[in-house]
Amino acid sequence: MLICGVDEAGRGPLIGSVFAAAVILDPAQPIAGLADSKKLSEARREALAPLIREQALAWCIASASAQEIDQLNIFQATMLAMSRAVAGLQVLPDKALIDGNKVPKQLLVPAEAIVKGDAKVQEISAASILAKTARDAEMIALDAIHPQYGFARHKGYPTAEHLKALAEHGALAEHRRSFGPVRLQLAAQQGSLF
Repeated sequence: MLICGVDEAGRGPLIGSVFAAAVILDPAQPIAGLADSKKLSEARREALAPLIREQALAWCIASASAQEIDQLNIFQATMLAMSRAVAGLQVLPDKALIDGNKVPKQLLVPAEAIVKGDAKVQEISAASILAKTARDAEMIALDAIHPQYGFARHKGYPTAEHLKALAEHGALAEHRRSFGPVRLQLAAQQGSLF
């Protein structure tokens, strides 16, 4: 039975896409050290990600944009990204195991939600690593264009540094307008135009 693990990264940040990955591991090529991406160092995740891409039977990383997050809400956008990741697999799994307590309605295969699945199921751990490294790569690329915001350090989360940069430099096109701190900043920006 082919099992695919599915996990997301980037629900909490104020900027950028939410990412999801789906991974079908190859039982003949086990990957040592898989764990919940949040429990691994950035260096460890960056070392494991290419191994997962090389040795998995199939994998796909997908996302939903900041605009889609604002249109749908973060939960629905996350479900959309997960559905896109499963749909993008080169091999159709028999079942998808989703990290968390909700299953995307649009999935093409039977699925089960597993709370804390990224710590319990190797396939979900692998998906969590791919989603997190893809999300981090987006933030590092954004940091290269807008270094004054510090995205490479805080990865878009609402840290004191990010909130200060948002207040000083304003919201970027990639900021999620439906998130409170960004909405407040945009209102302040508009107020200062008059």
